[in-house]
Amino acid sequence: MRKLFTILSGLSALAVGAVATAGQALAAKAEPWQLGLPEPVTQLARDMDNFHTYWLMPIITVITVFVLLLLLYVCWRFRESANPVPSKTTHNALLEVLWTGIPVVILVVLAFPSLSLLYATDDFEDAEMTLKIVGHQWYWEYQYPDHGNFKIDAYIAARTHEEAEQLGVQRLMETDEVIVLPANTKIRLQMTSADVLHNWSLSDFGVRMDTVPGRLNEFPLSPVEKPGDYYGFCSELCGTDHAFMPIHVRVVPKEEFEAWAAEAREKYDIVEQAHKPGTGPEVAVSPVGAAQ
Repeated sequence: MRKLFTILSGLSALAVGAVATAGQALAAKAEPWQLGLPEPVTQLARDMDNFHTYWLMPIITVITVFVLLLLLYVCWRFRESANPVPSKTTHNALLEVLWTGIPVVILVVLAFPSLSLLYATDDFEDAEMTLKIVGHQWYWEYQYPDHGNFKIDAYIAARTHEEAEQLGVQRLMETDEVIVLPANTKIRLQMTSADVLHNWSLSDFGVRMDTVPGRLNEFPLSPVEKPGDYYGFCSELCGTDHAFMPIHVRVVPKEEFEAWAAEAREKYDIVEQAHKPGTGPEVAVSPVGAAQ
């Protein structure tokens, strides 16, 4: 039995490595049946991916395999035919210390990288611009307060295959207005909601935050290293058309973004600067994670 346990433990470790490698290989592009997280394009997303792949998954896999093997061993070792008179053991001090102490040690070990990530999500130092995101049923509103305070309403571009083929877009993923952000720029994301709970989630950036009515949540978007188009979704059940609230962000070089912002100021509506009494609730600023 000890030899079998050793062999299975080795196989489980090999399986963990294979799954992690496969996940990294497929993560460059979202595909059906993909393993692993999307390819991270910010340092924060990369740190989250490493914590998930090289800390959480191996520990969870080892614990799961160990418990499974322990159950199988107990079923075999203490079967009725081999134990006509069952044991009447009521306690074991050593076992009780072990199954209390080992989980505590594991949690303490996981706490250090976890706290490091948590603090990183509250670091707004050197943020170069602000993007305000407002969730609506069922679209996203984006405001650029540092570039003329214009706003963009982004609705889903194609719900059906026919619409997607006609418009030449990806079904359920693209929006009629593409949100543009500069590459290699730290951005302060401010999020709220005009009606119900929503969640702005874009895994490539390592961002997932609730938008709460009457509350302003903030998240520091680390500099995006790779220009391109990125997609996300509302990740909080928000009503009938929850599945039709995609997020489409295009990251471009800074010079191209400045040119786009200059044109956007002339093209889109301007947000009123001051809050007028009676027009809506005052917004309370909340630290990151308060509504998670």
